[in-house]
Amino acid sequence: MKSFFPATTLVTIMFINLLPTYAHAGEAEATLFKNPQCGCCSAYAEHLRQNDYKVKEVPTEKMSLIKKSYGITDEMSSCHTTLIDGYVIEGHIPINIVDKFLSEKPDVKGIFLPGMPMGSPGMEMGVEKEEPFRIYSYDIKENNHSITLYAIE
Repeated sequence: MKSFFPATTLVTIMFINLLPTYAHAGEAEATLFKNPQCGCCSAYAEHLRQNDYKVKEVPTEKMSLIKKSYGITDEMSSCHTTLIDGYVIEGHIPINIVDKFLSEKPDVKGIFLPGMPMGSPGMEMGVEKEEPFRIYSYDIKENNHSITLYAIE
């Protein structure tokens, strides 16, 4: 019996199926809260747009209230807070980590990269990253924060 697909096509399909897959945004909607004067926040929004996210930037002078409402403490904080698919994405997290996180749909509140690490998306400014980024997941149960190392990039 003759195969419908050439052998090379079957091998290619089998190889592609072995690759790790993460859900791609495909025009997922993101709301990014930022200080009106912050340029790196807009650069991060552009990073999301370049990766097929539809981003709504919301300039606000009340970032501390926004962060508090989503359980972001000072130690967890960065300059902007993004909401995607019901999750909090705090800070300059690389897109591959965001996509991986969203594809897994974990039972947590969100992920964060504290501070504004040089070399992270939106903070490139001609500088390489100085050390690996440590991204954490967090959740809030009964007014207690649980924080877990999610990824090192």
